[in-house]
Amino acid sequence: MTLAVCLALAGTGGALALALPGTDAPRTVAERTDPADAPDAPADGLPHTAVEASDASETCGKGWQHPRAGLQVFDVRNNTTSAAEVYLTDTTGALLGEVDGLAPGTTRPIRVTLGRGTYTFRCLVEDTDAVTGAPVRISAGPARGGPAVLPVNNHDLIPVALAYQKWVAGGFGGVVDRVDTLRDAVDRGDLAAARKAWLPAHLAFVRLGGAYGAFGDLGSAVDGTDAGLPGGPHDPDFTGFHRVEYGLWHGEPAKTLRGPADRLAADVGTLRSEWADTRMDPLDLGLRTHEITEDSIQQDLTGRSDFGSGTSLASARAGLDGTAELVTLLRPLLTPRDTGLPRIDGGLRTTGKDLDALASRGGWRAPTALPRADRERIDADFGDLAEQLASVAVIFDVRRTS
Repeated sequence: MTLAVCLALAGTGGALALALPGTDAPRTVAERTDPADAPDAPADGLPHTAVEASDASETCGKGWQHPRAGLQVFDVRNNTTSAAEVYLTDTTGALLGEVDGLAPGTTRPIRVTLGRGTYTFRCLVEDTDAVTGAPVRISAGPARGGPAVLPVNNHDLIPVALAYQKWVAGGFGGVVDRVDTLRDAVDRGDLAAARKAWLPAHLAFVRLGGAYGAFGDLGSAVDGTDAGLPGGPHDPDFTGFHRVEYGLWHGEPAKTLRGPADRLAADVGTLRSEWADTRMDPLDLGLRTHEITEDSIQQDLTGRSDFGSGTSLASARAGLDGTAELVTLLRPLLTPRDTGLPRIDGGLRTTGKDLDALASRGGWRAPTALPRADRERIDADFGDLAEQLASVAVIFDVRRTS
């Protein structure tokens, strides 16, 4: 297992666990009961230490009386009347583990591997200032523990967000031009040309995937599906690329498709004109880097986003391009924080190569039309990639500092 940062939510709180390379340590942390009720020998066979979360530096992390190196668990109990976040950090401020959203009176675990060094707990109770507990030094054992990740802040991410906004703005020109070509073909009744123009237009839009959260309702109108609509693909609120796709591949005449095609062109044009005034939330960058692949798994690889053209795997391929762009922009911040970055790069290359190989053998086909071996290979590619990209979402989850 390569270095990865994994967030496992348990109940009302979450614990961030950092899994070591070359170990079989689980990537998630199971919920535990109050450590006061725990047996002398925990079921996991690891040493456990009960510590407090509080709003006073004197008691934040209290209970850590016998520091030791190695793999271990801290059972963190919130003794305040408000929710709390608790971080375990080293002297550089790098994060080894955390509990997020810890409810009053509850206990959650932090599972970490510690080496020689000095560590502190930092407690951030809701509506109070952050406090730091007493430093604890480990003087014997391995020289290094970890892994540890230096948190990012908004100032780190703002330049990346601005660069990505500029990249999206440049991509909108191609989207508008291709959608205009699609609309013009529908308007003149040349549905064969419209079917040919649909995929390039759609893929140009899909490549802007990291910006979807900033598109709002208009983004859903452009590339939403019929999910949740009472009339399904015939519902009057079904619009955008997939509405046009459904008509083009289900024998609708040009006269009934002119309205949806005109609406699509108008909505894309509005998105482009409004983009100059849109401000992406920098906090979305890491999350979207992971979510694009998750969306492809749930929608494209299952065929749920296919309304007749059989090109949902082409959409997944375009989504990879959008993901790769985000990874490129985040790379200066990722390189010192995630040793799994080469595996992410490899996953992007392998998945893209395998999809391109499918397309080269007779063009894009629906997932259900693939030979079983091909479909299993693509599913495995995306599953592995999603697992690796999960670390990016967690690393760029900006944490409270005061």
